[in-house]
Amino acid sequence: MPTIFLTRPGYEKLQQELEYLRTVKRAEMAARLHEAIDGDYSDIDMDAEIINARHDQAFLEGRIVELERLLSNPVIKDKNCYEGAVDIGATVTIKEGGLEPEVYTIVGPAEASPSEGLISHESPLGSALMNRCPGDSVTVKCPDGSFTVCILKVE
Repeated sequence: MPTIFLTRPGYEKLQQELEYLRTVKRAEMAARLHEAIDGDYSDIDMDAEIINARHDQAFLEGRIVELERLLSNPVIKDKNCYEGAVDIGATVTIKEGGLEPEVYTIVGPAEASPSEGLISHESPLGSALMNRCPGDSVTVKCPDGSFTVCILKVE
């Protein structure tokens, strides 16, 4: 089983999601299934509602299993795990050419969310930045070409 890297905030967020799914969402899903089975629908509507509810229940249970797997034995990376170089948990400020600086936090794939500034250490940008220091220029290789960024700051 591959090593699961999580930051402390990512670990806590996933634990909260798991608890919510186990308690609130499971109860809601049970009520929905009960209503679908006991509902006063025509045969076609009842079958469709039961099928949809069971599909959603399977999705919910799948997410719970996934979260349990992720949280079973992760390696928690706190910010103090690195010493000036980019590592999981580090917040990195980079600049590409004449563009504005961008700030990203390096995380494991399980908590990556580029729209929130959380990039995986396995992504092209994340892997190029790993173990590099402020002042380094890094070439990032992507499927559609490459680009170079300068690391301004690592926190």
